[in-house]
Amino acid sequence: MRKRPAFRAEFEGFDPDRIARWDEARIAQALANPGIIRHRGKIEAAIRGARAWQQIEAQEPGGFSGWIWSFTGGAPIRNDRADPASIPVATPESTALSKALKARGFGYCGPVTVLAFMQASGLVNDHLTGCFRHAEITALSQPSG
Repeated sequence: MRKRPAFRAEFEGFDPDRIARWDEARIAQALANPGIIRHRGKIEAAIRGARAWQQIEAQEPGGFSGWIWSFTGGAPIRNDRADPASIPVATPESTALSKALKARGFGYCGPVTVLAFMQASGLVNDHLTGCFRHAEITALSQPSG
């Protein structure tokens, strides 16, 4: 978390169109920044991911968002779990999305990481039933009538 501002600055506000244009000189600049994790493979994966995002955004109905939501049937997956031990580290949906992301050119996106992304993005509601956020998030995902 403490490196977030440095990452945001180095990766140009996480703008995929800008990152997709990075060349060897821009990679070298990032590798010289002590404020970020300087791992060539991860930096190159970010560039490939930005380019893959551009392709999906241009080719898929609904763009990248529509494509991602297709892995949940277009609606949040609501889980009604009372015990933290019942929350899996990966699911069939996160595994399928992980495989699809990798097939499209993304890296560093295994099923565990993808499930965390799905939870953080609202594609999956894994708040425990005793958590005040569970009902609130469930209500947000209901069709308005």
